[in-house]
Formats: sequence, structure tokens, C-alpha cells
Amino acid sequence: MVPEQERADRGHRVKTGSTRPTLWPAAVWAVGRSVLLLFALKVFVFPGPDVTSDVSVIYQGWYEVLRTGAFPSDDVTWQYPPAAALAILAPGILPFLDYPTAFFALACLADLSVFALLARAARGPERGTAGLWVWVVGVPLLGPTVYARYDVMVTAVAVAALLAAARRPRLAGALAAFGALLKVWPALVLLGVRSRIAWIAAAITGLGATAVFALAAPGSLAFLTFQRERGTEVESLGALVFHVARPFGWRGQVSLNYGSVEFLGPGVETVSKAALALTGLAFGWLLLWRLWAVRFRAHTVADAAFVGVLLFVTTSRVISPQYLVWLVGLAAVCLCHRADRMRAPAVLVLAASLATVLEFPIWFGRVVAGDALGVAVLFVRNGLLVAATLTAAVILWRDTVPGRATDGPPSTDTRAAPETPAASR
Repeated sequence: MVPEQERADRGHRVKTGSTRPTLWPAAVWAVGRSVLLLFALKVFVFPGPDVTSDVSVIYQGWYEVLRTGAFPSDDVTWQYPPAAALAILAPGILPFLDYPTAFFALACLADLSVFALLARAARGPERGTAGLWVWVVGVPLLGPTVYARYDVMVTAVAVAALLAAARRPRLAGALAAFGALLKVWPALVLLGVRSRIAWIAAAITGLGATAVFALAAPGSLAFLTFQRERGTEVESLGALVFHVARPFGWRGQVSLNYGSVEFLGPGVETVSKAALALTGLAFGWLLLWRLWAVRFRAHTVADAAFVGVLLFVTTSRVISPQYLVWLVGLAAVCLCHRADRMRAPAVLVLAASLATVLEFPIWFGRVVAGDALGVAVLFVRNGLLVAATLTAAVILWRDTVPGRATDGPPSTDTRAAPETPAASR
């Protein structure tokens, strides 16, 4: 028998070993987020245009409309699914704070919830703190924009859905659907999920919630029309065409259009359609991958979501700075697994995040003006995103689709490596 003292020592080692690895990330998180809040509250002034005006002007304006029970369907800048209303209305639960301060506090709370989820996921066999560090380091790289948009709240829902996928598929499906009603992209969390229960839960949640919003408030689906009218935003991959063409006599302009700074003029519609076509091809590739993939491991669900969102972001007509928050969150979930091979794409995303804060807000005026420095930074940021997308897609394909030359003869075993007992339900 093992003596009582030895058992106690073992228990102590297990307990302290499971908590100590998160102490340093927690300390760095606290310091970094304190600085972000100080910038958001304008105690310190961050270089470039004021990124908090979206909260104090646009979000607060929507808040006043939404609290009457209607959606701002006459405002073309409202381009979000109906559940986004909940994020905009949420600061109302803190009536002792003004709207912007309450919003920043809730954004920080969402950030903290992601940290807590990742810290818990870092424990256990075959897990590590690499993903936790990705979140701790990646978010501050984007500057105060993170707390001045509701995307960090959406990311928290998506991260929770991914981490629940293995053991609680119903919850994962419901969270993915709710996230999609916040900002569409969390639906991609389900790309690598094989559980029918998760898909059924997502369908029921999505359809039910959409019906409730449609019946409860007019204009809940107006965002579909406004999104269709979007053009090519100055930070997108397609915008590089016009940044290069401007010095050679391209007769167009940069203007505020549908709530963002976009290119208007000859060829813009063609480039916008090309971006949509690329997005269609990307989803076609994802469908092909889903049909051919047979080797599903514990980290495949997170990897598939990461690749799907990378494809969505890179081919988008917009690529707003806050989109990088999504990628940082998904990369963090991937790297919670020690066996995951998405480290190179994750590093590229972190580098792209640093380049993003340079192009917005720090040098955004230079980007809009077509200045050489601004355009160069934009080329670097978008190039890093393209590299991350291609690298991650290759890794996902090689990890899950059999028949590569390095695998030897094509495998006839279509059994997937089990994630957990819940994966087959």
C-alpha cells in the first residue's frame, strides 16, 4: 500500500502542477488588458484615429433604437444578424456606467471568459498552455480596437462551442448556432463536427431563435440586403489592386460607403465579384475536404474551424481589423492540443495581428491616402493572412485525407481516430 503521506504528496503535486502553468499567463493577461482598458477609456491616447467612436456613436445610437423593440433597419450600417442586438443592448445591464464604459467592461469580461476557458482546456493529458499564450499575447497586438467592437464577445461563444464539441455536442451545436446569429462566422465551428446531435441542436437553436427575433421585432433580417450592397473595403485583399493602380491613373475614389471606407469607381464591382467567387471556391474546397476526410483526431474540429474562418477572412471584401480576433481565438483552441500542427499558421496570424494594428489605426490615414508606407504594411498584413490560410489548409488536408505518397499505399480504413465517446453519437 502507498503510505498516506506519499498519497498526499502526489495529490499536492497534481494540484499545483495543474495550476502553476497558468499563473504567468494570468499575470501577463492582467497587465496587458489593463493597458488596453486604459487606451479604450482614453486615459492614454492610442496613435491614429479614435477607434472607440464606433461604440460611443454607432453602437450607442443602435442601442437607443433597439431598446424600443425595433431593429435599426433604416440604417445601412446595421449589417449584423439579429442576435447582435443582444451584444449592443448588453451595456444596459450596467446602468451605473455610461454606455461606452459599460461596453468596454463587458468586452474585457468576454476576453476574460476566453482566457478561463483556454486555461481549463490546457489541463489534462496531451494538453498544453501554448494556446493560452496565443490568446494572452495575440489580443493586445490588435490594440484597443478589440474592446471597441463586439467581436471579442462572438469569439468567446465560438471558443466555448469548440471546447464543448467533444464531450457536449448538444451544447456545442447550440452555441455555434447562437454565435452564427451574432455574426455568421461561428457556424464554421461545425465544419469538422461529426455528431448528428450537434447539427440537430444547431438547426433547432438557429431556426427557433431566428423565428423569435422575426416575430418579436421588425427588421431583424434587414442585414441581408445591406451586406449584399457592400463593396471592396480599402483593407481587403482585392483592394490591393486599386492601391497599386492609383499611381498609374486609376480614376476612382476612396469614400465612406455602407459604414466602411471603400473604393468606388471603375473595376470595383468586378473585384468585389471576384472576391465573392473566391469565397465560393473556398467553401467548395471545404466541402470537398469534408467529403474526403477520414482521419478525425481530437484537434480536428478546431483545425477545421480555423481553416474555414481563415478562408472566409482572407477572401472577404472587407478584412476589418477585428476579424483578426476571431483567428487568434481559433488558433488558441488549436494549440491547446500538444499534437496539433497549426503552430506555423498561428504564428503567422500573430504576425498579421501586429501588422494589422500598424495599418489600423496607427497608419490608417496613410492606407486611405495610398501612401507607400501604408500600402506596404497592408501588403505585409494580407500576405501573412494568405500564407497562414494556405499553410493551414495544407496541414488540415494532410492530417485528415489519406492517400498521400508519404503515407504509403492508400489506406482502406475509413475509421476515424476517436475523439471521445461523444464523437460517434
